[in-house]
Amino acid sequence: MAYEGLMVSVSGVRGRVGEALSPEVVARFAAGFGAWAVAQRAPGQSRAVVVGRDSRVSGPLFHRVVLSALESVGADVIDIGLTTTPTCQLAVEHHHAAGGLMISASHNPIEWNALKMIGPTGLFLEAAEGEAMRAGIEAGTRYATWDALGSVTTDADAARRHVEAVLALPYLDVAAIRARRFSVALDCVRGAGAVIMPMLLDALGCDVTAINMQPDGRFPRPPEPVAENLGELAELTARIGADVGLAVDPDVDRLALVSEQGKAVGEDYTLALAARLVLKHRRGPVVTNLSTSRVVEDVALAAGVECRRAPVGEVNVAVAMRESGAVIGGEGNGGVILPELHLGRDAPVGAALLLQLLLEEGRPLSALVADHPRYVIVKDKLDRPKAPLGSVYEALRGAFPEASPDTQDGLRLAWPDRWVHVRPSGTEPIVRVIAEAPTEADARALVERSRVPLDALVV
Repeated sequence: MAYEGLMVSVSGVRGRVGEALSPEVVARFAAGFGAWAVAQRAPGQSRAVVVGRDSRVSGPLFHRVVLSALESVGADVIDIGLTTTPTCQLAVEHHHAAGGLMISASHNPIEWNALKMIGPTGLFLEAAEGEAMRAGIEAGTRYATWDALGSVTTDADAARRHVEAVLALPYLDVAAIRARRFSVALDCVRGAGAVIMPMLLDALGCDVTAINMQPDGRFPRPPEPVAENLGELAELTARIGADVGLAVDPDVDRLALVSEQGKAVGEDYTLALAARLVLKHRRGPVVTNLSTSRVVEDVALAAGVECRRAPVGEVNVAVAMRESGAVIGGEGNGGVILPELHLGRDAPVGAALLLQLLLEEGRPLSALVADHPRYVIVKDKLDRPKAPLGSVYEALRGAFPEASPDTQDGLRLAWPDRWVHVRPSGTEPIVRVIAEAPTEADARALVERSRVPLDALVV
């Protein structure tokens, strides 16, 4: 089956609405996933599939399509409505469901949407599971007869359970956080964060000043919570004298921070600071992906624990965490994974851990960030060439013979204080070139040297 124009990967399936991603495509993948989930469940296990969506404009349309598609293959749908990706994952675990579908394109621009496919463990599908599910679609999905159609019920308590689970984490002193009454500036980019972030921050006794809280999916800025997109939040944080500014992406699995000085500190510091808090209370490995800042390694080394690298992609980090018994992990895009709650990126968890760290340290966020070495990450991207990338990787290894190579996901070349990572994106038809070094000039030089063989293939 041709998937032209679609990004089909470990992250699910995504595309531009009205182009590659149509109601027909959504129905085909939703039905195929539902049939796979129902067929692979253990004897006596629920036929339920949890469904949620973020606030994207196309979300209600695709939501209706997904409900019908799942019913048509005999799945019993538990509809949690407008929600966050981590809430949907937790709902799959709570209901002991056969799987879950989250309708969200995460940080992609407004014209995109996607189906994120969640297995019965609450993790996104692993590679073998995804291959089996797609093989079923390509072989032809079997639909249920009239007497075996599924049903739809609703669950209005998923967000409340999520918040209660965060508040019960062993690292949090909820009473002390409430007594501190942190001032928080909040930007939910008109996404699903408007559902859960005020609920959490209110429970933690915070004084919240919020912007972009209408969950209608009409993003007022590029939705990815990177520093260059957080100018409005930075201005608000400084103007009201907030202790911290918090920004989430549309489906609330990523968290970015703004210091009390009104400066975005960079998404990688979300995981680094969360790990710093957890490692004060519990020792164990930290896992992150190959494109995350070295600052996370620095935090692990300072605590005397291992920092393990995994391929990019939430499920890859989650599986590596499960295998290594990691106490915390995540990705440098602001995604924090805490196994005490679930093996998925979770912005509410990141926010709660950050407030606990501020409480325990008794110093402003800018001072905590200043404790760590500063690195500069430079990111570039090119159209994905039709030619195989293997020759590019070989050329790069030849150009940097002194570097330590890692081939788990594209090619990462590392030195003691810098690295460069070249890999095909799993969410866009591009090749990413990411480098980090102590200075911007050094990082840009790595990117430019790494682009040479890529440019030759693209031209």
